[in-house]
Amino acid sequence: MTAAPVTVEAQIERWPIAGNFTISRGAKTEAVVIVARVSRGNRTGRGECVPYARYGETPEATLAAVQSVSDISLDRVALQTLFPPGAARNALDCALWDLEAKESGRRVWDLIGVAAPKPLTTAFTISLGTPQSMAEATAKAAHRPLLKIKLGGDGDIARIKAVRKAAPNSELIVDANEAWTEQNLAQHLAACAGAGVTMIEQPLPAGNDAALGRIKRPVAVCADESAHDRASLKGLRERYDAINIKLDKTGGLTEALAMVKDARELGFEIMAGCMVATSLSMAPAIMIAQNARVVDLDGPLLLAKDREHGLRYDGSTVYPPEASLWG
Repeated sequence: MTAAPVTVEAQIERWPIAGNFTISRGAKTEAVVIVARVSRGNRTGRGECVPYARYGETPEATLAAVQSVSDISLDRVALQTLFPPGAARNALDCALWDLEAKESGRRVWDLIGVAAPKPLTTAFTISLGTPQSMAEATAKAAHRPLLKIKLGGDGDIARIKAVRKAAPNSELIVDANEAWTEQNLAQHLAACAGAGVTMIEQPLPAGNDAALGRIKRPVAVCADESAHDRASLKGLRERYDAINIKLDKTGGLTEALAMVKDARELGFEIMAGCMVATSLSMAPAIMIAQNARVVDLDGPLLLAKDREHGLRYDGSTVYPPEASLWG
């Protein structure tokens, strides 16, 4: 029997950030998300995505794309060919997982066929700024076991030293967001190694990162902007040690689960990442994060407030979602 058609609704939501969030490409004071609602009968599944200008996405275009599939028969298999990897497909894919869980009366992990998720330790992000301002922010978060430090190119060595001094006991990972160059790569890698940094995200621009395959990497290097879905993994192993899997890049949980499998077979470590967004974005990523080397799902901690029934955070420990949120 053919499943009844689904109805799709979507809207743009804006969530204020506590202070501001700054990376090498700029600063923002709010998280702009798209929430998709996929309904069949009296049940509705929800999914959230974050359109990202770096990938040519806008909230308006993403909203229009999600709304374009209204009132058709839709499932997760068909969705993979209907949309390319990206934010729009992510919102719909996660909404369809949520709907399937509600219709079956089972949790998402039961549908996937894995054990119930466990609480995890997430990174906490320190925004890009002057060495002094970053040291001050780091000192306030120095009790957290894992800190993610945003870097931006010029002045990064001073930033690294200042942050490490402010948090002598925390594990540090850094994210350059494509801001380094082939000319300063070795110097920056050495500074990170000297400060005991354990992972570096995307030091060079995607598409211009071949130098990573020609240099000794004293610290594990993780692909972010260079890695989107399974198809993007080809050729990355010589340059990267890990892959940052974000649902907004993969186009949802369905592709992300498959990407984890392929990445592990290629010998990559896994980082589970996120955009700045509410707990509705983080909840599906909890499934990817269960066996990740690094978990970076702190989006709600950076907001002035989270949505109702949000994930439980106890310090840097994040707990699996309740059914009232997702899945």
